[in-house]
Amino acid sequence: MERLLRVNGVDLCVETFGDPTDAAILLIAGMSCSMDWWEDGLCERLASGQRHVVRYDFRDTGRSTTYPPGEPGYTGADLRADAVALLDALGVASAHLVGMSMGGAVAQGIAVEHPGLVTTLTLVSTTPALEGAPSGLPPMTPEMAESLRALGRRPAPDWADGPAVVDRLVAEQRAFMRAGFEEGRVRAVARRVVARSADLASMGNHALLEPGPDPHGTLLDLAAPTLVVHGTADPLFPLGHGRALARAVRHGSLLALAGVGHEPPPPSTWDVVVPAVLQHTSPRAVSRRPRRSRAPR
Repeated sequence: MERLLRVNGVDLCVETFGDPTDAAILLIAGMSCSMDWWEDGLCERLASGQRHVVRYDFRDTGRSTTYPPGEPGYTGADLRADAVALLDALGVASAHLVGMSMGGAVAQGIAVEHPGLVTTLTLVSTTPALEGAPSGLPPMTPEMAESLRALGRRPAPDWADGPAVVDRLVAEQRAFMRAGFEEGRVRAVARRVVARSADLASMGNHALLEPGPDPHGTLLDLAAPTLVVHGTADPLFPLGHGRALARAVRHGSLLALAGVGHEPPPPSTWDVVVPAVLQHTSPRAVSRRPRRSRAPR
């Protein structure tokens, strides 16, 4: 069941799955995304593996605190602080962080700022977000660049027109997901987003955020074992970003998802992704803490 928690001076909407006495997994979504994009089925499968799964709405998404469109009253650093405060409010002393895209950057920052809080990292469809990132990472694909330009030329929808907003969200996700796009599934999630959101126009505030104070740490300071989950067809951060990230951290490994784009793991991958995350977050795997696991070339 969803509930609002007052943390770090704002209201965050949070939902949990599973037994709160199990090891906690905090799911951190991508830019402008509410927790709905972490689909119920994925959360339930992880919870069935004896994990306490926590998903939440960022500021300016879902039912959490919103700001006037174009005027975010917070920084990227505040988003990191929100996640830390949320875990504290839930009584979670340490957690496995799973971050998607911008959420992966948030997770990296938390892991170097609060190493005792982060048991493991799982970084999905993201890129190195700390100092020490390798140079020469591949740019977004030309098709992605053109899709973003086309989306940018489209006028904003009437935010009071729910079906129009759903169409807009589906079009945006189509650009990122590309291969294997399941319109019916994506449209169902988009409808849920529209139904739950306090102020749909405020979702765009994430793109305007100032970063705030940088985390004090580099990629080599990431002590938590790190699983990088990356689609081979990611058009925004091509696979080279995932490979580079897995190699740059001390305890990194890569799970490449064939044909998957820039997206949370779709249902077609859950039979692979869920066991991988459960194995990665198991007490036995954490206690082994390998010296360094090279990502496949």
